[in-house]
Amino acid sequence: MSAIRRGRDLSPNVRSIVDEIETEMGEIPWHPEADIEGAGGEGQGDGRVEAAVREILLEMGEDPDRQGLVGTPERVHRMYTELTSGYLVDPKRLINGAIFDVDYSEMVVVKDIPFYSLCEHHLLPFFGTAAVAYIPRGKVIGLSKIPRIVEMYARRLQVQERLTQQIADFLQGRLAPQGVGVVLEATHLCAVMRGIRKPGTVMTTSSVLGLFRTRDRTRAEFFAHLDRLAPRA
Repeated sequence: MSAIRRGRDLSPNVRSIVDEIETEMGEIPWHPEADIEGAGGEGQGDGRVEAAVREILLEMGEDPDRQGLVGTPERVHRMYTELTSGYLVDPKRLINGAIFDVDYSEMVVVKDIPFYSLCEHHLLPFFGTAAVAYIPRGKVIGLSKIPRIVEMYARRLQVQERLTQQIADFLQGRLAPQGVGVVLEATHLCAVMRGIRKPGTVMTTSSVLGLFRTRDRTRAEFFAHLDRLAPRA
């Protein structure tokens, strides 16, 4: 995604989502349009998405000009821009120096991270929770960055298997830890609303790297953490 498109096309609500993923409280969000001469504001585009949604409505036998649907093409455009805003997140901005030298080599686990994504096969949502763990090799990442990493990759067209792997690979590449483990559990509306139509179906995927893959005891410890109840506030 080019900086020009990023600056010109983002509506305020999508820009705020990108800022929220990239920046910590107190940081100054980066707005590319401030650096691009002639960059425009909300809703600028060639109208292709709106035209395509109109065609879909006509194919359904609907009247896209009736009161309830007249604004639907624009709303759908804004919705998909928001739901796929992860493409616009700058990983360097997200990390923003929050990798620290710490003499710690035990497992770090962050679990029960909610996420929402879009199945790339049907453009229907799938949603659930993520658990992310790593064993540092002298470097740790700020706690809030892990849910942001999940969010960055979830807000794209996805399959759950790839989403799981991308989160693991990102941490492995940035931290070079002794190992990484990621588990996602999600409900897919493409299996609940259509096709096989089986409510309650949950898909679980995992990605294990380094010691999580080669050492059974490490992998077992990770999964044992997932079974423990979170402390009450």
